[in-house]
Amino acid sequence: MMTLIIIVLAVLIGFYLYAKDRPDTFRLERLIVIAASPEQVFPLVNDFHSWANWSPWEKLDPNMKRTYTGAQSGLGTKYEWEGKGQAGSGSMEITASVPSSSITIDLSFLKPFKAHNLTEFTFTPKDGGTEVLWAMSGSLDFMMKVMHIFMNMDKVVGKDFERGLANLKVLAEK
Repeated sequence: MMTLIIIVLAVLIGFYLYAKDRPDTFRLERLIVIAASPEQVFPLVNDFHSWANWSPWEKLDPNMKRTYTGAQSGLGTKYEWEGKGQAGSGSMEITASVPSSSITIDLSFLKPFKAHNLTEFTFTPKDGGTEVLWAMSGSLDFMMKVMHIFMNMDKVVGKDFERGLANLKVLAEK
């Protein structure tokens, strides 16, 4: 019995040390080339009202409560949501908006877990269209480090980014 307790403690300590030594930050990104000018693509991201047409998360909860405050689009625009299940709740605020070039969003999740991340979109002219880069970065506390051991955030959220960018492409190329 004592041997079993020692083995379990050794495994738990090893797991703790492994999780503790994981990176303190993360960054994931995806990009796509859209056959439309930056001037056509940029407004679809710069206005949170447009996100319902392309965001991969908007369809998670059809009854999600949405609140828009601040400017109609661009700097200072704020979007809050409250939904059930995977939709969770949180807020986004555009903290920087350079026309047809870049958008920075302060993203806070309240449910299903608390997290504070930075989201960036860049719009670069490329081959007669626009290369759109969608990136998210943030810090990881110990519990998030543990979660990252069991869930590959780049694969899970990266798939959502890919789906969202594909939706944005279809919308912008109409």
